[in-house]
Amino acid sequence: MGSRTYLDGLNSAQLQAVQYGIGSGSAAPPALLIIAGAGTGKTNTLAHRVAHLMVNGADPLRIMLLTFTRRAAQEMTRRVERICTAAMPNGQFRAASKVSWAGTFHAIGSRLLRQHAESIGLDPAFTILDREDAADLMNLVRDDLGFSGLKSRFPRKATCLAIYSFAVNAEAPLSQVLPKAFPWCEEWEAELKSLFAAYVEAKQRQNVLDYDDLMLYWAQMMQVPELAAQVGERFDHVLVDEYQDTNSLQASILLGLKPDGAGLTVVGDDAQSIYSFRAATVRNILDFPGHFEPDAAVITLERNYRSTQTILAASNAVMDQATERFTKNLRSDRRSQERPHLITVSDETGQAGYVVERILANREAGLALKDQAVLFRTSHHSGPLEIELARRNIPFVKFGGLKFLEAAHIKDIISILRWTANQRDRVAGFRVLQLLPGIGPGYARKALDRLETDNFLSDALASFRPPSAAVEDWPELLELIRRLRRLDAGWPQQIELAVEWLKPHLERLYDSLPSRISDLEQLLQIASTVPNRQTFLEDLTLDPPNATGAESGTPLLDEDYLILSTIHSAKGQEWKAVFVLNIVDGCIPSDMATGSVAEIEEERRLLYVAMTRAKDQLHLVQPLRFFVRQQRRNGDSHIYAPRSRFITAPMTALFDCSAWASGRSSRATAPGASEHRVDIAARLRDRWR
Repeated sequence: MGSRTYLDGLNSAQLQAVQYGIGSGSAAPPALLIIAGAGTGKTNTLAHRVAHLMVNGADPLRIMLLTFTRRAAQEMTRRVERICTAAMPNGQFRAASKVSWAGTFHAIGSRLLRQHAESIGLDPAFTILDREDAADLMNLVRDDLGFSGLKSRFPRKATCLAIYSFAVNAEAPLSQVLPKAFPWCEEWEAELKSLFAAYVEAKQRQNVLDYDDLMLYWAQMMQVPELAAQVGERFDHVLVDEYQDTNSLQASILLGLKPDGAGLTVVGDDAQSIYSFRAATVRNILDFPGHFEPDAAVITLERNYRSTQTILAASNAVMDQATERFTKNLRSDRRSQERPHLITVSDETGQAGYVVERILANREAGLALKDQAVLFRTSHHSGPLEIELARRNIPFVKFGGLKFLEAAHIKDIISILRWTANQRDRVAGFRVLQLLPGIGPGYARKALDRLETDNFLSDALASFRPPSAAVEDWPELLELIRRLRRLDAGWPQQIELAVEWLKPHLERLYDSLPSRISDLEQLLQIASTVPNRQTFLEDLTLDPPNATGAESGTPLLDEDYLILSTIHSAKGQEWKAVFVLNIVDGCIPSDMATGSVAEIEEERRLLYVAMTRAKDQLHLVQPLRFFVRQQRRNGDSHIYAPRSRFITAPMTALFDCSAWASGRSSRATAPGASEHRVDIAARLRDRWR
């Protein structure tokens, strides 16, 4: 065992969580739940626990670390390596193995499925569909069943996939899922069942899995006692980050891996469970201790390293009203005389004016725009603010933009690689064939139908007669397919061949050619960092990077810019100053999420998450009136909304409450303006008559 100074920086609760059950013998420690409040050092605590296991003799090859993003897994493993290097003198750690089973649920699931494929009836050469490809396959099946031609409007492909995904991850029947999450689709329950059955059969015929299959197949493995024991015995320790974001399927996987809880540690915060629309459930973390006999230990982290105590006092008060929770009281050593601000404004225009005024004042005081964020419940809530920011020439980024993998030209390259790796991947082939001029869905289907009976490189495509517009380009496509199928080029030369083939077609297919070329160059750079095509396809599909260039939403000409974000996208982030819009009933809580106690409680947690993003300044803004187009009657086009039910009258003592009114009169005639009126628009129209 090395020096214990690597634990010196932990507070008492963190130290208790790191050491729990370790070093008391060779047996795996009992089940442990670490309730880590916002800003309490969750990642640091989990990394130290993994390192402490290794320092005390745990085999890193028998440790599984599950996260929700690849970046989180990489950051966690880097921290573990730094801690172990410091804790193990004389190069002991360099000689030891590193944690190799660290990654997202989906990435780890993919590895396990490939290793056990033959035992569960899978071809180990399966390829993985991303969300858009899965929706395309769903659409093909939907068309084959004739549902797209129905007189009454059948749900679109994306909606069908969302319903399927929710049902799978929630482990719930359609009869429960539809009224709860998709009530407008209830009339199609029988047709959707048929569609999903055909979709599953199509995936199996084509040897493809979608994201949900990676969890579904893994969960099914855990239902087979022999396989569950085989996989579970392979890992002495399973540690899970952000447990409050897991869904029912993921929880069943973990309980199947470690049914007695030995060696299982989960970290999370029930107060930050806000993703029920993705089938995540707060019940997983609330019910976790009771799954084991005796109950799992619960250790709570309450010391916050992010926010001032005045901000935490208000945030704690919001969660004190929750109907069910793990009790915790966040506290901070960061003292401040500035309380959070509760601001009333006349309307949404006034709200935009107040936010912009304070943001600019902060900037003049030395606070960069990047250190400030405006958060909102729903994307369209920021509309009036965006107009005001543009008018005042204040650059901003709004989170939730296009993903790199969703760009059409990137998907073209991925489809080429996928199709040549798996000839049964009909979605990929369907896309590749239509890159040629003159080939539409009909011709693409005919070509793919030949592959149902012929081998890929026999006469299937070579003897196919393409339309005249594609004749000139057809031989080059066949040669590309042959070379990639034969693998006579190494990696990453394979992707270079695909990119060079696609480039001449880009100008015909798409606009913004320079940015697309730049994206392809980035794709080649990404490819050069991985060992082979399979790894490349899985990494990019399971955890795609953000888009580059103009499509990413990041200002290209400004070194500083304001952050706009939905609260859901802001989770895990922090800023020195945070403004939360529309603190009124109907917005927080949303009027679409007040149908049950569970929905209202999640809305409460959303406000808590928003408030705990702030380090030094917190501004909650309450417009008194909202413009409503449908109520333009009797000269009144506004409705009045009460303050959010989550900020009760007694709680206002924790805020600096004030009203704000603009000093400008936006409707006043400007000094010196002429009263003469000219209809220039009519003049311009008349010019062309």
